[in-house]
Formats: sequence, structure tokens, C-alpha cells
Amino acid sequence: MDYKVVCPSVRIPSSDEHREKKKRFTVYKVIVSMGRNEWFIFRRYAEFDKLYNTVRKQFPTINLKIPAKRIFGDNFDPEFIQQRRAGLNEFIQNLLQHQELCSHPEVQSFLNLDRARHQSDPSEDEDERSDHKNGSPSQNVNLGPSGNPHAKPSDFEYLKLIGKGSFGKVVLTRGKLDGRYYAVKILQKKVILNKKEQKHIMAERNVLLKNVKHPFLVRLHYSFQTSDKLYFVLDFINGGELFFHLQRERYFAEPRARFYAAEIATALGYLHSMQIIYRDLKPENILLDSQGHIVLTDFGLCKEGISNSDKTFTFCGTPEYLAPEVIKKQAYDNTVDWWCLGSVLYEMLHGLPPFYHRDTATMYDNILHSPLVIKSDISLPASSILEDLLEKDPKQRLGFRHDFEEIKNHPFFTNINWTDLVEKRIPPPYDPQVDGPDDISNFDTEFTNAMVPDSVCISSDYSIVNASVEEADDAFVGFSYAAPSDDFYF
Repeated sequence: MDYKVVCPSVRIPSSDEHREKKKRFTVYKVIVSMGRNEWFIFRRYAEFDKLYNTVRKQFPTINLKIPAKRIFGDNFDPEFIQQRRAGLNEFIQNLLQHQELCSHPEVQSFLNLDRARHQSDPSEDEDERSDHKNGSPSQNVNLGPSGNPHAKPSDFEYLKLIGKGSFGKVVLTRGKLDGRYYAVKILQKKVILNKKEQKHIMAERNVLLKNVKHPFLVRLHYSFQTSDKLYFVLDFINGGELFFHLQRERYFAEPRARFYAAEIATALGYLHSMQIIYRDLKPENILLDSQGHIVLTDFGLCKEGISNSDKTFTFCGTPEYLAPEVIKKQAYDNTVDWWCLGSVLYEMLHGLPPFYHRDTATMYDNILHSPLVIKSDISLPASSILEDLLEKDPKQRLGFRHDFEEIKNHPFFTNINWTDLVEKRIPPPYDPQVDGPDDISNFDTEFTNAMVPDSVCISSDYSIVNASVEEADDAFVGFSYAAPSDDFYF
């Protein structure tokens, strides 16, 4: 087993934090190699010290050493950090030489050894977990042989603003070395922390890591951070939002709506197979690629670790698409996604979401109590699937018993060859008429006519643009990632 400790990550407080005199600390970033697998762990000195005291008490005959605590003096002196790093490296290597220590639960948890032994494919099962015992996020990501965690803002040219959200902006960029176009989602850490949304952001990153093999889910190529921002480097999908096309055309013909619904359903089924509930399906989060296939994006409200028999309680989503059980604040499961699919399909066929009303309270009452009204020119199979998906009782809803299999087998999708669909062998019913990989004609001019602010590639605490993960805030330790494919290098 090859074990190495990379340069430590020193957290440098922002100007506001300086004024508040908050404590800064060093996080040691560790790459552990085991066979073909590599993964990161992030630990403070106090965590190393805690592990040392635990194993020393239980294995007093094994000679272990750890660098001493430094009570006085500058704990951020580079020479001191280098000496401590060397000592911690030696401590861990001594641990790994003793099988009885490697089998110890706390050692396995500290180095994530137990999970690593069950990994075989560097591109699969990339995940992160929080250390619930001490509250600090200790993340574990298997990057594979081509992992490059050192992407930074200055690796990209920032071309056009293509979106805005409550936490930041989305910018069309071009990689300076590979010439590829990407959509870079840039989020402000301060806003995320003030709204206590860091768990959702880390959940979005986790879900993105699991999407690399599905054709209808947006792909993450890199994630990295500066002292004040988080960066998601994503596929640039430039066929436009489904919402954009619905606004322009009012509603879709049934074959077109069926095609989109089928591709969306396969994406949701895949997420469910990964024990993930999406929870925020809406036309704004469904993109069309340059050929006209759908691509699901924005995974900030996803809930991980939910199998078919599990439930969760969090009240979240977009009002027009909330399932009745969510509004009633009852426990719910992945059938909320099938309700949302029914809502989006209804909107594609009718022009508005089901039960829509300008007043949110009235709309909630409609969702809970009003019968579903379907246009007379909708086919019987379409009416049937809308009624089955928009069933107010989740236990009677289509998808409750056998999840995606029930959706696939509904008569509405009789003419869909699901294998051909996933392999993109079915021609899309609509061509977005995209003229090249940098075409932004399908994006709202409210964004594209605006100037890209200089601040997107500059960290506020520094005068240079290439600040990297070494300035990470502890709330986002482990955020950085590089895709395992050889096609994406910086």
C-alpha cells in the first residue's frame, strides 16, 4: 500500500473573519493509494492526536509516535507545518504496517480503509461522508488514475453569463488548455453559509459524482474552490431549458411530450437505483442538448441514501410541483419524483402545471383536495398516466411498488424501446438548431446580454486568480474533484 501526505491546506480567514478574530487552522490533505484506487481524506492535527491516543491505549506494546502539540508560537509557520506533516506521515505509515491496527474500527474509519477495500472501479461509487462524531466534514473521493484536484479559476476563459441563482452565477467558459466549452457554476460561500445550505451543496456534488455514466444527467468534470467561492465545472448543454421552449410554444404535441417524459423517467429511475431522491423536477431544471435530448441538472435538493423502503421528512421543492405528502409535512419516499414527473408531463401537454394558482396557499389546497382536470383532446393512455402519477395517495401512485419498472410498463410508453432510448438511437422530435458548441441563442438574453463580472475568477482575499483548494473553508473540505476520464485534463 502506497501512502502519501500532500501539502496541508491552510485556511486563511476572510477580511470579515479577521475582524471577528475567528480561529484559523491547518487541514492535512492525504491521498491514500490501494491498488488501482486512490482517495482523499482530510484531517486536522487534533484528529490525528485523538486517533493516536486511542490506539496507544489499546495497543501499548506497539511503538507509535506523533508530533507533539505546539502550545506556544506560530502554528502556521511553514517550517513547523513541514515538520508536523513529516511526523504525521510517519505515524500513519507505522499504523499501516500493523495488521491488527489496520483492522481497528477507528483506524478504518479514519483512513476510510473498510470502504476502500470494496471499491473496484475508480469511476464508480465516488462518495463523501461527514464525520458525525465530531461534526467536521471528512470527505472521501476516489479520483482514479487521472485525478487532478488542482483545477483553478484561471484555467478558464469566462465568456458569457448564462444563468443566475440565489447562491451565484453560471458562466459559459472555455478551458485554456483543452479548448472545450463548459458551464461553470460559481457559488458564494458566504451566502451558502449564511443560509445554512452547505449540506445541500455538498449533496449536489456527491450526486454529480455518481452521474458520470448516465446519458440524461449533466456531467461534472471538476469541482474546486477558492477562499470565498465554489466552482462546479459542468457540461455546457446549449439546447435551452425545457421551460424556455414551453414558454415559447405554450405546450407540446403528445409524441414530443412522451419522448421527453421517457428520457426524464430513465434519469429518475437511475437516481432511485443509486438511492437518491431528486425532489426538484421542473422545466427549469430540464435542459435540451444540441441534438434535442433532455439533460437533468441542478441536484441541490437531492436526498441521498433513500432506498425504496426509506422515507424522509424535509419540506423542500418548488411549490407548483410539490406532492401532497410533502405539503402535509408527512414522511415521503421516492414516489414524490413520480408525482413531479406527472406534473411536468401535465404542463407539457396543457401549458400550466396541474392545480396551478397564482396564490400559493390556494394552489396547495388544490393539490391536496381538487380533482385533476384533463383536456378532452388528450389520449386515453396520456390521461391514464397523468391520473396514475398525480394520485394524491402515494401508496396508490404509479411507481410506489416497483418504481421505474411500473413507469416503463405503462401503456403510454408502449411504443418506446427503452434500450434504444437510453442509447440515444431514437431521433428527438425537436431540433434546437444549435450552431456550434458555444451557441447561446437558447438562453435568456437577460443573462447573455449582461457583462461577466470580473469577480467570478478572483478570490476576494487575494490579488491573484489562481487561488486553489489550499484556501478551503472547513465547511467545504473535500469539495474538490476531477473526473476520472483521460479526456479531461488541466
